[in-house]
Amino acid sequence: MSSHERDLASLLYRLALSYDGAVLGAALAYTAIRTLLGFRSTSKALRRVRSAPSFKVSDLRVLLDSDRSEPFDQDQKDRLVVVRGQVEAKSAVDGKNWKNLTNSNGVLVSPESGDKAVIIQEHKLVYTMNGGEFLDGVLIYEPSLEDLGQKRINILRTVPFVLVEGGWLPSPDYVIVNMDGSEHPLPLTTVYHRLQPIDVSPHTFLQAIFGHECPVGVLDEEKVLPLGKNISAIGICDFKNGIPEIKACKDLPYFLTEMTKDQVEVDLADKTKILFWSGIVIGSLSIGILGYSIFRNWNRWKEYRRQRQLQQPSRAPSSDADSLVVKMRK
Repeated sequence: MSSHERDLASLLYRLALSYDGAVLGAALAYTAIRTLLGFRSTSKALRRVRSAPSFKVSDLRVLLDSDRSEPFDQDQKDRLVVVRGQVEAKSAVDGKNWKNLTNSNGVLVSPESGDKAVIIQEHKLVYTMNGGEFLDGVLIYEPSLEDLGQKRINILRTVPFVLVEGGWLPSPDYVIVNMDGSEHPLPLTTVYHRLQPIDVSPHTFLQAIFGHECPVGVLDEEKVLPLGKNISAIGICDFKNGIPEIKACKDLPYFLTEMTKDQVEVDLADKTKILFWSGIVIGSLSIGILGYSIFRNWNRWKEYRRQRQLQQPSRAPSSDADSLVVKMRK
């Protein structure tokens, strides 16, 4: 931990304990409210996932037939479904020409691993050093990775892709994955991870002496969503020209995930329990600390009023005595 971080931590500690812990109690109360709101949204998402039907890609035709046979309403348009299948580029199924499955057109290729993918995320983390301790031109203190500054560079490349059913002879059915507006985490696989130090040049050495930020290392990481990976899509299913399309639901914490529907339910149930009991514990602590702070400040205020009342009678006789002395002098 750097000296600036230690000073900031000390300042926050003194601020939290000020006013007999009132600031700390208020912060805990705010945290408890946020935790309980998270519990509410997570439990709502759990109920929606439990009630959502799970389909194979080929079974989505049944959903389309039921929509055609029943009167149209808004609930059918916003129907939440869970679909599991294998990732495939949309270019491979355009025109239902399954011979394109071996074609590399419309597919991303990882520059590091050579894997074919539909999503490639390049993540660069540049570590910078601001100053240091020098003695006679020699660096006597070199910060650790925790003390170094960081600059992040994220590059995300995608191509349109679909989910298909696996097997040696894939069926002609597929569902288009619509990524528009989705900010959910992606089920990416790390294919490259390397921390490379940067040689310090004389120019960099001079920059460090005068307190400027200097790059000292680069962390390169590459993640991909490869072809053929089994994932689940949890979202709103709609049909365009008879072709199913699934898009993200903003009320859910998942859209594309490696987990099955049962695993998602278990994960959401565990998070619900953790959020509930965390909210109860943090809320109880905040109530206790705020109660203690109110009690201490109330007693302090009563003591202040008592001292004021004791001081007022003592001042009145002294003023009467002064007036009597003045009259006697006259």
